[in-house]
Amino acid sequence: MAYAIQYTRSLFFLIQMYLMMVVFGLLFCPLVSLNRKYSYLAVHVWCRWVRWTASWMVGLKSEVRGVIPDHEFIIAAKHQSFFDIILIVSETPRPKFIMKSSLRWAPVLGWYAKKIGCVAVERGKRTEAIQKMMSSVASGTAPPGQLIIYPQGTRVAPGDFKPYKIGVAALYQQTGQECLPVACNVGLFWPKYGVMRKPGLAVVECLPVIPKGLENSDLMNELENVIEKRTNELLAESTLK
Repeated sequence: MAYAIQYTRSLFFLIQMYLMMVVFGLLFCPLVSLNRKYSYLAVHVWCRWVRWTASWMVGLKSEVRGVIPDHEFIIAAKHQSFFDIILIVSETPRPKFIMKSSLRWAPVLGWYAKKIGCVAVERGKRTEAIQKMMSSVASGTAPPGQLIIYPQGTRVAPGDFKPYKIGVAALYQQTGQECLPVACNVGLFWPKYGVMRKPGLAVVECLPVIPKGLENSDLMNELENVIEKRTNELLAESTLK
């Protein structure tokens, strides 16, 4: 019975979450058309709405530990589910992503992604896309911001491991920016697939910034060590509660 109740709550939560994405997207559309800065407001409002509704609809509280600065840098984050994206974006001043080119045509989502400066990448053309992003920021045709990337390239379930891809080092070298590692335990409560959302405390934690100028191997070792270590600690802390 308890499982059925939680499943039903999770289902209604997910329905309203995606419905409100459309509602907020349409509500903010006139403002965003006038000024790009309102696109960040719209994105933040929706992400915080999701966090708030998750807390009382399915008992999933959330916490973002640490401060995300306002200047340009790379956020290299552990990725376990859609919820860690929501948490990070909710507290990032001007978030942007490297996204699949097909998402440009997604209703509401694609338009807002373009407005906040996301870079659409076709397979095999990442370097070209990053160069375009940097030149667009420099010329003022695209906004500066915090580029969020996932070093493992995909969602990884708690307890599993996938190798860190060298692409993050390439971005680090091309942009010449600092890198903020981020750990999380979100996958314990919000899985990669399925409807069920579990109650608990989902945590995204910002770790010490890695300065610019490191060699690729040093960056990759540091990222993997600090993110995996802290993620495992967060998972262990949550499991013990």
